[in-house]
Amino acid sequence: MTTRPRAIFLDRDGTLNPDPGYISRPEDFCLFPGVGENLLRLRNAGYLLILVTNQSGIARGLILPQSLCEIHSKLQTELGTVGAGFDRIYVCPHHPDFPRWGKSECDCRKPASGLVLRAIADLDIDPARSFVIGDRKSDVRMGLAAGVFPILIGRKPEEEIEPGRYHLASTLESAVDWILSRN
Repeated sequence: MTTRPRAIFLDRDGTLNPDPGYISRPEDFCLFPGVGENLLRLRNAGYLLILVTNQSGIARGLILPQSLCEIHSKLQTELGTVGAGFDRIYVCPHHPDFPRWGKSECDCRKPASGLVLRAIADLDIDPARSFVIGDRKSDVRMGLAAGVFPILIGRKPEEEIEPGRYHLASTLESAVDWILSRN
């Protein structure tokens, strides 16, 4: 019997890179120090690396789809220099207030779990052995909705989110340390 792969689902803005607002050009995108090395630690421990990101700037007309592709190409190139590129990238381009295709909401905009569930199905990932890492409550809620344990980076939220059902880490590095201590 083969074991299904496990994965780390990572938010982008505020988790891997500074979040100054809508990043619309590759030259405005840069990673936080140590991101590549920390993602490599996860890859070396056997995790798939999956990026899940809301990019409503596309629906708002602030980011061209081609520019987002160029930004993600730059991201993959930078991470690739240390062997830590993403296995897949999933993007929600929808506006939070704009109905799509007759629906009142899309199923992929965080905190909805559509991006994670799509990756789980596409790659046959074991959600019970996987983690979500992000810097917002919506990342935590997405993980909980998908059955993937969430880790919130940064400070404790002003309102409690599902007490005891997520881990709070001060940095990406401390989140990675915590995950690897569970192996």
